[in-house]
Amino acid sequence: MDAFVAELIDGSIGMGYGVSLTSFLLLIGFGTAMASAVVHVSEIFTTFVSGISHFRIGNFDKKIFTYLVISGVAGGSIGAYIAVKFKDVALVKPFVSAILLLMGLLIIVRYIKKRDFLIQEYKTPKIRHLIPLGIVASFLDAVGGGGWGPISTPTLIVNNLHPKKVIGSVNFAEFFVTLSISITFFLAMPKIELGHIIPLIIGGLMSAPIAAMLTKRLPHKILGILVGFLIVILSLRTILVEIF
Repeated sequence: MDAFVAELIDGSIGMGYGVSLTSFLLLIGFGTAMASAVVHVSEIFTTFVSGISHFRIGNFDKKIFTYLVISGVAGGSIGAYIAVKFKDVALVKPFVSAILLLMGLLIIVRYIKKRDFLIQEYKTPKIRHLIPLGIVASFLDAVGGGGWGPISTPTLIVNNLHPKKVIGSVNFAEFFVTLSISITFFLAMPKIELGHIIPLIIGGLMSAPIAAMLTKRLPHKILGILVGFLIVILSLRTILVEIF
């Protein structure tokens, strides 16, 4: 059920799956590297279905997709290796939760400020912006178990790119980023708890096509703020548990 809801939100507003589930897994005792690995392996399947669904109904921009994939694969692989390298450091979990907390706040702020534009007012994405965005978003996504959507989607929308094309392109690009991150985890980690992945895959696959269709109808601003609050609450609780 957690994965179903997380993917429903992620697929419809371009963010929420990774950060929501990672925050929950950290809360119930998962290590940072294992939580990120479990979430990303499940996302291989959910992001593929979500991306194809968005592509088929026209929520897609080739330029955004291409350059986010190229830069995202590089940044994600590096981030996954670092996540494994420092998985036993005690300070990593609250640090990662702090990153997720900031992401949650970013979502809230960005969606509160979000304006609606006419179709002719939307801008064309620039390569010099897409490449660094892909590297940073994928790196933090791998380290924290989520962040690709919360960083990529609001950043592009705030810069007045077409929101539906942004959401679809970010979701489809996430498949390739997630695949590279997962491969790195499999190569660098001695063991990944596959039993925890199957329920996430099933829940995510069920909601991915529904989420793509809802992109055209749901009030993105309200959902974005709600997702941000959810992430903030879960991250704050994890930090408090680790400190006290």
